[in-house]
Amino acid sequence: MTTLSPAACRATAVGLALAACLTTSPALATAEAPAKDVAGAGVGAGLDRYYRQPLDWGSCDKGPNDTMGRDLDKAGVRCADVTVPLDYADPQGRTITVAISRLKATDTRHRIGSILLNNGGPGGGAVGSPPERRKAMKGVGARYDIVGFDPRFVGRSTPLNCGWPVGMTWLSAGAGRAGFERQVALQKSLADKCRATDASVLPHISTRNTARDMDVIRGALGERKISYLGYSYGTYLGTVYTQMFPGRYDRVVLDGALAPADYRARLLKGTEPENEKALSDWAGWAAERHATYGLGRTRAEVLATVDRVVAASARGPLTIGAGADAFRIDDSQVPLLLFSGIADDTDPARASFGEQVSVLAKAAEGTPTTLPPEFAAALRYALRGEGEPTGVQSAIICGDVAAPRDPELYWRDIERDRAAHPLFGPLTGNIGPCAFWDRPREEPTGVRRDAKALIVAATGDPRTTYKSSVELRRLLPSSRLLTLEGANRHALFGEYGNTCVDEQVNAYLATGRLPASDRTCVKQTG
Repeated sequence: MTTLSPAACRATAVGLALAACLTTSPALATAEAPAKDVAGAGVGAGLDRYYRQPLDWGSCDKGPNDTMGRDLDKAGVRCADVTVPLDYADPQGRTITVAISRLKATDTRHRIGSILLNNGGPGGGAVGSPPERRKAMKGVGARYDIVGFDPRFVGRSTPLNCGWPVGMTWLSAGAGRAGFERQVALQKSLADKCRATDASVLPHISTRNTARDMDVIRGALGERKISYLGYSYGTYLGTVYTQMFPGRYDRVVLDGALAPADYRARLLKGTEPENEKALSDWAGWAAERHATYGLGRTRAEVLATVDRVVAASARGPLTIGAGADAFRIDDSQVPLLLFSGIADDTDPARASFGEQVSVLAKAAEGTPTTLPPEFAAALRYALRGEGEPTGVQSAIICGDVAAPRDPELYWRDIERDRAAHPLFGPLTGNIGPCAFWDRPREEPTGVRRDAKALIVAATGDPRTTYKSSVELRRLLPSSRLLTLEGANRHALFGEYGNTCVDEQVNAYLATGRLPASDRTCVKQTG
C-alpha cells in the first residue's frame, strides 16, 4: 500500500495504528484473566498459557547475513518469539510464532509502559523499528519500552510465501480489454498458487487475528494496558484492536489513518484525485530541474512526457536496464511505477522519482538505460517476486474483506473510471487475487464504540486519504485530528521532519492528554 518492497514498508510500506498511565506491575497484569474480545470470539478459555508465557529474550542476530539483527543488538534491542494459536477457536491446536523486539525504557523512574509498533502494509514488519522510533519520540522515548513486532506470517514470524512470480499485485488493466483479460488470468493464477501451497493457514491470516496476537503480546509483556503507534494499514489494525479489546489500550497514535469503510479489496480505489495532484505537483518540481532530468520545462510538458511513456508502453513493452537487471514493462506495470513514486513530496524522494521517470522516458524513445541500484532492487521484487516472500499482503486483505467475484463488474468500473482518471483509474479499479480467494471466516470490524486516539493526517496524502482520516475522527468522537496542511505525504510522525507534528505527538505520548480540540500544522518550507 505504501512502497514497492515490503522491506521498505512504513506503510509506511501499505503495511495501512494505531489513552491513563500504564500499569507496569507484572503481578497485577498476570493475575488478571484475559478478557473476551467484544465481537464474541473468546480470548479467555484455553488461552491463559499464551497470555502467561515467559519470553526468552536474546540476541536479534539470526546469522551471518543478518545486518538488521546486528544493528538491533548494537542499539541494545533484545528479541523474542511469542507463541500464539493459529486458530483462536482451537487454542489447543497448531501454534505459530510472532517475532517481537524490545528497546527497554532507560528512564525507569518515570516509565510509562510499553508501546507497540506497526508500520503498515499490510504485511510490513516492525521488529527493526524500535531504535528509529526511540529517536523520533525524543525525550519521552526513554520512558517507554518500545516494542516492534512482525505480524503473523510476516518477516521473522512464522512465514508465508506463496511463491508468486510477481511481488506486487496492484497492476493496471492497461489500455484495453485484452490487457484486462490478461490481468484476470494472472490474478486467478496467483490466488490458485497461494491456495495450493498454503491452504491450511490462509483462513487464519486476518487483521482480527493479528489484533488477538497483539493482546497476547500485551499479556506476555505483563502489561494491563498497552500503547500503540501505527502507520497506514497499521491505523486500521489499531482501530480494530480498540474495538475488540476496549480498556486494554492506553495512548494510541494513528498516522495516515484509514476509516474501516475504506479498507477493502481494492484498497486504492478512491485515491485517484490525491494521486493526480501529487503527480502534478511533482511535475512542477521536475520542470524547475529540467537540466537534471530532461522531462520538460513546464508542468504541462513533464506531464506530457509521462503520458508519452504510458502510451509507448501500451504499444509494446519498454526495455529498461541491462543484463540481469533488464526488465520489459508494459502498460499494466508503468502506472504502478508512477503511482509508487508519488507518496512522498520531500526533495530526496522527488529526486529519486525524477531519476526513475527519466529512465522510463528514455526507454520510451528506444534509448538504452542504466537503472539506479535502488530502482533495480525495487523492480526485482515488484515484477519478479525476488528478494522477499510473496503473497502475505494479499492474504491479509483477502482474509479480511470479501471482493466482488464477477470480472465484468471490474471491467465496467475500469471503463467508467478511465474517463475521469485515465492513468490511475485502470490501476485502482483493477481486479486482484481477492476476486478468486476463499471468503473470509469473519466479518470485517466496524466502529461501534468510541476510542481516544490521536489521528495524524496530511491533507494531500495519496495513500490513505485525508477524507478517510476525517471520517475516522467522526467515528471516534473522543479522538483528535492533527492535520498537516500542504503536504502530499504518507506517514508523518518521525518520518517527515515536521516539528509541529512531532511535538504534538510527543506531548500526547508524554502526558496521555489529547489536545482540547483538533489541531493544524503547516508544511515547513526550505
